[in-house]
Amino acid sequence: MDKIKKEVMLKIARQAIAEELSGKKLLDREALLREHPWLAEPGAAFVTLNENHQLRGCIGSIVAHQPLIDDLIHNAKAAAFSDPRFSPVRPEEYDKLEIEISLLTPPQELSYTDKADLQRKIRPGIDGVILRLGNYQATYLPSVWEQLPDFDMFFATLCQKAGLAPNCLDAHPVIYTYQAEKIKEEPND
Repeated sequence: MDKIKKEVMLKIARQAIAEELSGKKLLDREALLREHPWLAEPGAAFVTLNENHQLRGCIGSIVAHQPLIDDLIHNAKAAAFSDPRFSPVRPEEYDKLEIEISLLTPPQELSYTDKADLQRKIRPGIDGVILRLGNYQATYLPSVWEQLPDFDMFFATLCQKAGLAPNCLDAHPVIYTYQAEKIKEEPND
């Protein structure tokens, strides 16, 4: 993806948060779509906010269900103000936020016979994983492998994130994989 597209997406995410904090309309959706028609294409994006290299919010879409511009705006605001793990971002935090966007490929079901087969097929650092068992579901972006490089720990915590026991792989949940292109603000932005 070219540098201009990356900059446009990061600017949209940052302005969406600023718009919510200020109560003023800052984004001109129609002008952005005229200037960058690719934003009208369906897209699935996660917006991750960090402050001092610590997670501050992360919300996203696993499947493209709306124009990319709308997904970016919605998920940037949701990451800043609606992530249940964190209190809403305060105005004094705005300049300290580091914004990261992950554009997701469509998820593909991964067939596997057992845990050992799954371990052979999963590509740490490349594959994002969706785990689904009954009505329970959770996902980890590919970047989570950086914090949880161990297969067993990665899946034990993903099972727990879904509200299941750490050994839920024994129940043979449905596994989907996807990849993500990560776009980060440059430190001097």
